Amino acid sequence: MPAAGAGLLRFFEEDAPGIRVSPRMLVVFSIALIIFCTLIQFAYA
Repeated sequence: MPAAGAGLLRFFEEDAPGIRVSPRMLVVFSIALIIFCTLIQFAYA
């Protein structure tokens, strides 16, 4: 029995509520946030 069958992994269906964000956009937003925070840190240093 695979690990997903044991309930260790759960994949939500399309009808799950919430905001839909693609993995690529999540990575882009995360990197942009890191760069923004770094620039703000240097601006007030």
